Amino acid sequence: MTSKDIRDKFLRFFEEKGHMVIPSAPMVVKDDPSLMFVNAGMNQFKDWFLGNSTPKYKRVTNSQKCLRVSGKHNDLDEVGHDTYHHTMFEMLGNWSFGDYFKKETIAWTWELLTEVYKLDSGRLYATIFEGSEEDGLLVDKEARDEWLKYLPQERVLNGSKKDNFWEMGENGPCGPCSEVHIDLRSDAKRAEVDGASLVNQDDHLVIEIWNLVFMQYNRKANGELVALPQKHVDTGMGLERICMAIQGKQSNYDTDIFSGMIAQISSLTGKKYQESKQTEIAIRVIADHIRAISFSIADGQLPSNVKAGYVIRRILRRAVRYAYTFLNSSEPLLYKLVDKLVEEMGEAFPELVSQQNLIEKVIKEEEESFLRTLDKGIKLLDNLMAKNLNNHKISGKDAFTLYDTFGFPIDLSELIAKEKGFSIDHKEFEKELEKQKERSRKATTSQEGDWVEVRPFKESEFTGYHSTQEQVQILRYRNIKSKSKNLYQIVLDKSPFYAESGGQVGDTGVLKSEKGEVIPIINTIKENNLSIHICEKLPKEIEAQFTATVNREKRESIANNHSATHLLHKALREVLGTHIEQKGSLVNATRFRFDFSHFEKISDKDLRKVENLVNSYIRSNIAQEEIVDISIEEAKEMGAIALFGEKYDQTVRVIKFGESIELCGGTHTKATGNIGLFKIISEGAIAAGVRRIEAATGVYAERIVEELEDVIKNTKMLLKNSPNMVGAIKKLVNENEVFRKKIDDAMRDRAIQLKEKVISNKQTINGLDIYILKGTHLSEVVKNVAFLLKKELTEAAFIAAYTENERPFLTLMYTDNLVSHGYNASKDISQAAKLINGGGGGQAFFATAGGKDVKGIDYAMEKLIEIASKQA
Repeated sequence: MTSKDIRDKFLRFFEEKGHMVIPSAPMVVKDDPSLMFVNAGMNQFKDWFLGNSTPKYKRVTNSQKCLRVSGKHNDLDEVGHDTYHHTMFEMLGNWSFGDYFKKETIAWTWELLTEVYKLDSGRLYATIFEGSEEDGLLVDKEARDEWLKYLPQERVLNGSKKDNFWEMGENGPCGPCSEVHIDLRSDAKRAEVDGASLVNQDDHLVIEIWNLVFMQYNRKANGELVALPQKHVDTGMGLERICMAIQGKQSNYDTDIFSGMIAQISSLTGKKYQESKQTEIAIRVIADHIRAISFSIADGQLPSNVKAGYVIRRILRRAVRYAYTFLNSSEPLLYKLVDKLVEEMGEAFPELVSQQNLIEKVIKEEEESFLRTLDKGIKLLDNLMAKNLNNHKISGKDAFTLYDTFGFPIDLSELIAKEKGFSIDHKEFEKELEKQKERSRKATTSQEGDWVEVRPFKESEFTGYHSTQEQVQILRYRNIKSKSKNLYQIVLDKSPFYAESGGQVGDTGVLKSEKGEVIPIINTIKENNLSIHICEKLPKEIEAQFTATVNREKRESIANNHSATHLLHKALREVLGTHIEQKGSLVNATRFRFDFSHFEKISDKDLRKVENLVNSYIRSNIAQEEIVDISIEEAKEMGAIALFGEKYDQTVRVIKFGESIELCGGTHTKATGNIGLFKIISEGAIAAGVRRIEAATGVYAERIVEELEDVIKNTKMLLKNSPNMVGAIKKLVNENEVFRKKIDDAMRDRAIQLKEKVISNKQTINGLDIYILKGTHLSEVVKNVAFLLKKELTEAAFIAAYTENERPFLTLMYTDNLVSHGYNASKDISQAAKLINGGGGGQAFFATAGGKDVKGIDYAMEKLIEIASKQA
């Protein structure tokens, strides 16, 4: 039975039991601040479980793509080293929302596993919740009694709260769960050791294959459990693990899900999968990670240095590192695997097919960048080892600097060090890492109180598409404390306020009570499909009737800009081709940005065409057509563009301006003429294959044009109203270039002379060579001296304390291997700058500062010498 057969049989089985089969949600989460990625099949139904909206179906089934590499569900370190952990995986699941419960769930679980999948019932075990004194809960007798209908008592096992009580988070819906485990060991091994003793003991052949969660409680912020008004079922079965069991394999990587990819990696690298343990691990890591990386990019998440983008970059770099270290792959490899992934999974997940070109380009660029980082890091590590030949030990601080400043993986540092007879103080490294995590935690910590119910909760209604004012009541509220701010979140029974989503910022405005009390709404956000209004204080009479009024002028500007993104999308596709796809946007009242797929810079000529085309759409005053509550299939048939990475309901809203037709939940102008002038501000690349246009409309676009006109007017005046302004400017530029070259040559010569003088005045303090420059100099010359010295020296500091135009300045330069030992020029110069009544900064290897007090310049220089020498 192939993995495709197993997936299809699961979905058909539950469809026959009355479940609606729905598609996988995008793996990247956008409207839930507690998650970056979908890490369980239930995530897309979270607002149904929380009661924020009414479930559209009582019974649902699907196969959900998931990613577990952040937060408490973080399996990254295990991936590749064992045979059953993964970053990206498919979760087969079935759900009941206030319908069936434990009896039906367990009966169908048994039927599917033993009658459809034909698993040996003698190898199956079930665990049930043993109860918790802490929470005042007894053993889950109901689940145990159901399992005893199918399994002997010795194979129905009690499980702890850790293993058998599922919680969504620190608070929220939760309940006991029942896990199904299978013993895949040989008959001989099973005879030696009873499988019951190996359940939940991390045995790679006695594994959990299905988790049945029975949500019947709600965990409040104070830890108290209260019964949910309706009981729900949430089950999850990893496709990779059930394939291993059904296909008779002893590793997930031996199933047909991975075997083709493993063969492809072996072919490209010339390394056999079972050549050595290290080769096995490396190939498993790459086979797993290419899936996580590719699906994330297809769903709209590009690698970056922040949040979800950083997670994807980390996964990608881990794969590159294993290929580089253990497969001798010093050239980009991962991007060559995308074609195989599309071949194997493109039918089930068509987004891989449509986004293949983008996925390959992004991955290749990331690989090339990190391979350069690895090369630089190895040189810095060599310098560290050369400095520590006496004890063959590298400090944890130095290793952390390599990791944090240069992006060099700690495990690679340890591997290289070990090969050359060195060790790294790992405990000190962990301490530095923990300090960094603590700083991060402090920066993001927030405390959420319990929701306080003002009225019986019902699904909130958004009325803002056609109105900016509404009579409302407060349903619930809670207090949020974050970074010393005390805010309140309010949920209304209906609201004209648009909640931030789809790239459009949230509305602001006011709530006004019948007695005249005014509560400013400073933002509106969406959390698990719930519109939340943020304010700094609560109304005195929380149960009163209020008039909710949106800031209309701001809303109209936002709506105009949002409609302009649709017109821009249409114009780009018309001028550049239909390969253009939106990859992101940010729409506010003053301007907007629009990210799209395209693989080269747009020429000035084409950019002008696009701008003119958008303005022609605006002048045509095309009326908006809004089509609501149609199926996504009907929308696509009428030509509506759907964005990859967006989650759509079964029925959708379409916004049409002439031939511009898009699925969209945002607010829009009634006719394009309301937009006014459209002006492109900038265009450039933000990632491989992805470009960004920033633009403005209306009065904001007019201001940009006015500023440009003022520049032209002032330039004409400077050129004495020359009739040929461009020719006059070219002449000035050419003359300036001649003078600039002469000045540059003179400054370069001066820098070389000064460098020789500085070298002759070297000081050595605590074994550190320090080069000092004083006097009156040009800052550009001093900078040139610093960079000339950096090229020539391997372990030294350069300190300049000088004046320019009667003002004091400082320059500090550390060579690379000092930086790799933790020296930080930016940090150090900030301390000395105080002595000249100034401030400064820069990078770890080079920093500058300026001040107001010339008298303190000698003290500042001495301070820098003291700081540098003390670190030696």
